[in-house]
Amino acid sequence: MGIKQIRPINSASRFQSFPTFEEITAERPLKGLTRGKSKTGGRNNRGQLTSWFRGGGHKRRYREIDFRRDKRGIPGKVAAIEYDPNRSARIARVHYADGEKRYILCPEGLNVGAVVMAGEQAEINVGNALPLRQIPLGTVIHNLELKLGKGGQMVRAAGAGAQLMAKEGAYAQVKLPSGEVRKVHIDCYATVGQVGNLEHEIVSFGKAGRRRWLGRRPHNRAVTMNPVDHPMGGGEGRTSGGRHPCTPWGVPTKGFKTRNNKRTEPMIVRRRNQK
Repeated sequence: MGIKQIRPINSASRFQSFPTFEEITAERPLKGLTRGKSKTGGRNNRGQLTSWFRGGGHKRRYREIDFRRDKRGIPGKVAAIEYDPNRSARIARVHYADGEKRYILCPEGLNVGAVVMAGEQAEINVGNALPLRQIPLGTVIHNLELKLGKGGQMVRAAGAGAQLMAKEGAYAQVKLPSGEVRKVHIDCYATVGQVGNLEHEIVSFGKAGRRRWLGRRPHNRAVTMNPVDHPMGGGEGRTSGGRHPCTPWGVPTKGFKTRNNKRTEPMIVRRRNQK
């Protein structure tokens, strides 16, 4: 994928850049692999606003992605590479030998016509899914399971890739994109390769309206609010907050640890911010 810069004919287009979409081979998704996606506007099931600055955006359909890769031992041929508006990565449409069609995350280097397979007997090729016990040390992986059979939960964004560091007993040590080293059960599945669309992070939106297309509303700072809305709001004239940065509910936001999951605490070998 490449990045193209458009001519700066006005202030809105001066800093915009767009992906070239040269890897996309199909314009429309398969109807049988999509479903409707309702909008929440950042509100929960009681109508309360729990995620600020969301709303609007273009209408889109959700593509059913095969994160579990549970068609074991059946080869599939990549028929098309498609755009997915619900994620930063591209998706690959796979036609399996038994006639079934599914979407998978498209890793870097996977092209139309390639053959992918999942299972313990699969080769160590890009796009193949295997349990960690069958993957050699040092291999770059993505779509990593945390629970057996649940499907990939981690390393799914564009350009993301984890590295298999070690195997000891029933667990393997995986270095995640954040730098964290974590234990994962050796029978959990992962897909070989790095997620494609590597240039996604260098795309410049260039104007606020392009954010609105994605459903992201304007984000106002806490110090511009009133005291009724935020602890850092109010004051005579402009202020810098008058206290350490915090959330609307008073929880510190810079350097304050909020993680509290004692069940998975022993699984973290090295934290992401550890030096």
